[in-house]
Amino acid sequence: MKRQKGFTLIELLVVIAIIALLMSILMPALARVKQQAKTMACQANLKQWTLYFSMYAEDHEGKFQAGVGDGHTHHWMNALRTYYRNDPKMRCCPTAMKPLIDENGQLSPQWNVFSAWGRFWGEGYDSQGEYGSYGINGWVEDPPPSYTTVYEDFETVYNWRTPNVKGAGYVPLFMDALRFNVFPRDTDTPPEFQDMAWQGMQHMRRICIDRHDGFINMAFLDWSARKAGLKELWTLKWHRAYNLAGPWTTVGGVQPSDWPTWIRTCKDY
Repeated sequence: MKRQKGFTLIELLVVIAIIALLMSILMPALARVKQQAKTMACQANLKQWTLYFSMYAEDHEGKFQAGVGDGHTHHWMNALRTYYRNDPKMRCCPTAMKPLIDENGQLSPQWNVFSAWGRFWGEGYDSQGEYGSYGINGWVEDPPPSYTTVYEDFETVYNWRTPNVKGAGYVPLFMDALRFNVFPRDTDTPPEFQDMAWQGMQHMRRICIDRHDGFINMAFLDWSARKAGLKELWTLKWHRAYNLAGPWTTVGGVQPSDWPTWIRTCKDY
């Protein structure tokens, strides 16, 4: 009878070790590819949102929604609901799909920048509980002329109200955010760490979040969508009176050492 040949124990251990080594090399690469895929899907979402906003503006004499009024009926989630067909996935970046509050109203114990805001119930909200992980630049909306924001002393004369403005490619419209609307100011300071988003009324902290490897995804008033660097956020034209040479810009004199440690290595603008 012929003797059958097989692996020795040492040969089997060597094969297992090689497989483990290959897995240790491939897994980080696969994780990066997965993250990049989510980043691209997020940009595709935001590009689709530019279509919804453009359609809304065309249907409303070239103006955006009011953003204020009874309940929350005039916020973008409700105002544009027929355009995006109330699809909650469209309100979310693929990296941040799980809302902070579950369907039973229970607060998640593990909140971070990859959490979605909400759920919210009430007038103008989705009956299932409104949630998402994108937010609008509140300064693009079209509130009544007599309305002044509660967030600062800017009157509504500084709101853009329409996409038909000069330099639209530098005016933020819609973006990764920890709140459904934000009102950034040039004097807002960066968070010492990312989970400081809800400390005070400095709204830049609600979008200065590392969801995409030192960037967030953002749509602009020219209907473009791209990644925006975290330090770049202070250099964009958020409202008509926004100071582009503010204290957190290179022109305004900010130094690399002025930034919190977690953001310091990000690209300067």
